[in-house]
Amino acid sequence: MTEVKWPYLTPGIPDAMFRREEGIPLTKEEIRILTMAKARLKPGQTVYDIGSGTGSLTVEAARLVSPGQVYAIEKEPAAAALTKANAHRFALNNVELAAGAAPAVLAGLPEADRVLVGGSCGRLTAILEECLHKLKPEGRIVINAITWETLLGGMDFARAHGLEPEVISINVARLTAAGHSQLWKSLNAIYIITLQV
Repeated sequence: MTEVKWPYLTPGIPDAMFRREEGIPLTKEEIRILTMAKARLKPGQTVYDIGSGTGSLTVEAARLVSPGQVYAIEKEPAAAALTKANAHRFALNNVELAAGAAPAVLAGLPEADRVLVGGSCGRLTAILEECLHKLKPEGRIVINAITWETLLGGMDFARAHGLEPEVISINVARLTAAGHSQLWKSLNAIYIITLQV
């Protein structure tokens, strides 16, 4: 696979630079930028990317925390392979794939400074409970929610643990060509929940 370079310090690698496969989700460029900002990443940190999918958040985080480590947690074999392929594509040597389902797979990982949750498959509360035990002091959790249930689950979890969630709703539209005209094409709305522990 051909390696690609993103020479900039900022996140926001264009979506087209990632290897894609049908049915495996990709966190879009604009959402990745905000997720990285909310995570407040810095070199040397340890990050979990839970539900890594295509691996776009894994790649962005690994670039920002190097020489720190990113653990990409993914239960679907095809998505895990794609995450690994994209990490190789960007020549990252600080990504480790933790194949399996969260929260169980988290038990074998070192403590984390930051946790990114992109996919929880209905186990959000259990995942967040385990993450609280694995987070270092001053840790942060950033949840990207596309469903109402995930949004409410994150809010309920925060309240139950005395955490003050920061929640934003993102609606992105991109100008695209449509024949001789230009039209706005909307992406799925995303809720970003940030928890400071």
